[in-house]
Amino acid sequence: MSANSRFHSILYNKCPRCGEGDFFVKKSAFTRDFDKMHEHCPHCGENFMPEPGFYWASMFVSYAFYTIYTLLTFFIVVQGLGVNLDYYLIGLVPTLIALTPYFFRLARRTWLSIFITPKQVSRL
Repeated sequence: MSANSRFHSILYNKCPRCGEGDFFVKKSAFTRDFDKMHEHCPHCGENFMPEPGFYWASMFVSYAFYTIYTLLTFFIVVQGLGVNLDYYLIGLVPTLIALTPYFFRLARRTWLSIFITPKQVSRL
């Protein structure tokens, strides 16, 4: 995966334009300030806050991530491994709560990556 791809920036907390600068201030999603973002890319200066309320729609992306996660784990755990549905649901709720900071950050990076084109690297 190239450093200037959308997937690289989404997965590795990087700027969607240059693929170098960090998107969030902290590297880990599991810290107290997991939601603190840079206003501009520290490397290329790309604006991470295009307009007020821009990230409001990222909650729908987050909802999609939760849905995909829930369906995948359901088919693996309940259908594949044969675990009782009650036990699965008891384990699912704390897992979803624990993954909230990760999905929050992933959804914001995904939402911004839809609107910013990665910078093309010249190949010599």
